[in-house]
Amino acid sequence: MNPRPLAVRFGALGDMVMLTVAIRHLHARLGQPVDILAAAGWTRPLLHGQPGVGDIFLLASRKPPYWLSPGQRRLVGELRARGPGPTWLFDHDNRKVCRLLLRAGWTAQHWCHHEDLPGLSGSHFCDRWLRFAWRNPQVLGGEDLPPQFDDAFGELIVTDQQRLEVDAWSQARPWAGAPLILIQAGNKRTMRRGLRRRRSNSKYWPENNWAAVLRGLRALHPGHAILLLGVPQESGLNQDILRIAGISGAYNVVHELSISRLLGLAGRATGMISVDTGPAHLAAAVGCTVVAIFGKTEPFMYAPRGRRAAVQCVIGEHEGERSMLYIKPEQVLAAWQAALGSGPDRR
Repeated sequence: MNPRPLAVRFGALGDMVMLTVAIRHLHARLGQPVDILAAAGWTRPLLHGQPGVGDIFLLASRKPPYWLSPGQRRLVGELRARGPGPTWLFDHDNRKVCRLLLRAGWTAQHWCHHEDLPGLSGSHFCDRWLRFAWRNPQVLGGEDLPPQFDDAFGELIVTDQQRLEVDAWSQARPWAGAPLILIQAGNKRTMRRGLRRRRSNSKYWPENNWAAVLRGLRALHPGHAILLLGVPQESGLNQDILRIAGISGAYNVVHELSISRLLGLAGRATGMISVDTGPAHLAAAVGCTVVAIFGKTEPFMYAPRGRRAAVQCVIGEHEGERSMLYIKPEQVLAAWQAALGSGPDRR
């Protein structure tokens, strides 16, 4: 049996950041690097070189039938060459991945599933994954070990290579040498077709509100560059915000951003203001100050966490109804000042 643990998580960016809690503890407890099975190609630049991370296996889609999927057949070959070992399943539906593991030589004795462990629902996912990391599959005895909740935080390091990359990239940009504030206004719902303010986009905060926040930040930090983040599909949203804000020293960088650059930027920024989405988790995990804007999701389950990060969550609610639309720009700016006052002075 391969002694190295395997963690299976087909998650979005924030999910994979929070998984670092379990990776770190499995590595410390078992004394072996933790191999990762994930979906997205950006998992490699996110987790490669992080403490406790071993090999990273990728599968873009589990949907096609096995014999029509070169990616699934390739993965089974890679896993068979690796050899079966103790495995932790972090997704809700693992039926297809378990079938692939069986093809690669695993048995049900090799894996354990977080939903088999009582008492995890309703807790923050960092606490949940730390608790799950103290369970063993049957091949390791199947014990439910006593939990230790001493540092349930997502944690990422910014490598020297990532720092050098973002420094070199920034040198040729108008903000070279300036302190930075990061803004993440969009999310995966923003990228879908249709009006941004449709009912299904529960993480939409109006462009006028974002523009007011940018103007407030410019008044508070006249020497800072403000970078609007996201993926290329969010460029239009960022451009609309910048047009309404009408301030200098603010830039839309979505067409030049990568995971490595995002890590490097978060590692040197004064802080980030973001909707409840993946980059906020990444920023907190590297120790960046974060203000996260929440709508219907619960901060007690999804708030960004980082060992060295000051995090403030802003919730919109009116007469028992939760929505980002009830959040005012003044609340976000007040949370920003409170976060800066409670964390390390990075201004």
